Amino acid sequence: MAETIRTDICVIGGGSGGLTVAAGASQMGASVVLIESGTMGGDCLNYGCVPSKALIAAAHAAEAARQAGRFGIGPNEPEIDAAGVFAHVRRAIEAIAPNDSVERFEALGVRVIRERARFVAGDMVAAGDFRVHAKRFVVATGSAPVVPDLPGLDALAPLTNETVFELGAIPGRLVVLGGGPIGIEMSQAFRRLGAGVDVLDRGPVLPRDDPEMVDVVRRRLRAEGVNLHEGVVVSRFEKTDGGFDAVIERNGAEERIAGTHLLAAAGRRPVTEGLDLAKAGIETGPRGIAVDARLRTTNRRVFAIGDVAGGPQFTHVAGYHAGVVIRNALFRLPAKVDYSALPWVTYTDPELANVGMTEAAAREKGIAFNVLRWGFSENDRAQAEDDIDGFTKVIVTPKGRVLGAGVVGAHAGETVQSWIVAIAGGLGIGRLAGAVVPYPTRGEIVKRAAGSFYTAKLFGDRTRSLVRLLLKLP
Repeated sequence: MAETIRTDICVIGGGSGGLTVAAGASQMGASVVLIESGTMGGDCLNYGCVPSKALIAAAHAAEAARQAGRFGIGPNEPEIDAAGVFAHVRRAIEAIAPNDSVERFEALGVRVIRERARFVAGDMVAAGDFRVHAKRFVVATGSAPVVPDLPGLDALAPLTNETVFELGAIPGRLVVLGGGPIGIEMSQAFRRLGAGVDVLDRGPVLPRDDPEMVDVVRRRLRAEGVNLHEGVVVSRFEKTDGGFDAVIERNGAEERIAGTHLLAAAGRRPVTEGLDLAKAGIETGPRGIAVDARLRTTNRRVFAIGDVAGGPQFTHVAGYHAGVVIRNALFRLPAKVDYSALPWVTYTDPELANVGMTEAAAREKGIAFNVLRWGFSENDRAQAEDDIDGFTKVIVTPKGRVLGAGVVGAHAGETVQSWIVAIAGGLGIGRLAGAVVPYPTRGEIVKRAAGSFYTAKLFGDRTRSLVRLLLKLP
């Protein structure tokens, strides 16, 4: 006979968003049930952020060895130990896993059920031999990789982000289907680790980002030997003795790209199957569960967060959503999502980071704006490190309010955080221009770009006249 559990909050999904809700709500005094049938920590820990950044770090070390000659250190082609590389990836996961473990959450007072959940009514879910009746539900089931329906693709058993870190060996020739952040990050990493790499994309790579900044990344990828095939149509895949051929169309002509391994990185889909959402009166669409600005579904008892809610697919967004839900569900505050200061980073080398509006978005909205730029070629720390690729680009109103900013260059994900604070806090450009920052740091680029807003006025004729007048005073 099924056991009925009554609780304040029932969270479905043990990824970053669901775990944040469960931990926060429990520590604030709510009774919490967490239901997760798969691996605790979800995609980010096991198949996404953590393993990908660990692989990227290994690839960066290999490339640093190749480039050591520019510092007067004999250049060496590194010996890649594939087993050691993937062992490093596993160690990174294992080091973080205890934070997301069943044991930790049970110690926090969360009841964890290791079953698949499905709604049986608007206020109840079934999970194995349990029936959970809750005042509020949070669906945080995330997303899964999409494998396109292309002729011959199924026969190749393509890799996805859920399987690529289990390879154990470096591919001889990796074909990456998709030029978004996942595809581009992995293409550079595997190229630096010794694989031949071809990227196939119908449009330009990294289409969401500022084209000027993407060009900096594109040049580096090509310089390192990544073959970018942009604006092509993939027609089919054919097996060969050595692997397969990807048959593409470019400018009306057919070409073949040979590969030994295929990585499908052509998008993600929300995970909603098996939840029986209709039984709870929860509407869904192609992008996931329909939610309002407070992340409530069409069943007001139920919230949806993270990738399954159809918004921006980033781990930090899932964590942000968790805070919005806690304010709504526990404190009855009408908290709403606000993406005006939303950052996103592509962890290539150089990194590409953005927050807020791009120049294209500002033009589309018809907003009056100015563009500020400052290059790393004018940054002393970047010169000392002989790594001057990139710049920062800032979108500001004529009165100096920051609408958006991007940074492309080494450690851009760190540098962009000053712009995040400025946008989130509604700070004027003068606050950044007037800040005292340590020298020499890459972060100086923020102050320099901000200060350029005042250059014309500060060194113009009116200022010069005023200074000459004041100097005449005793």
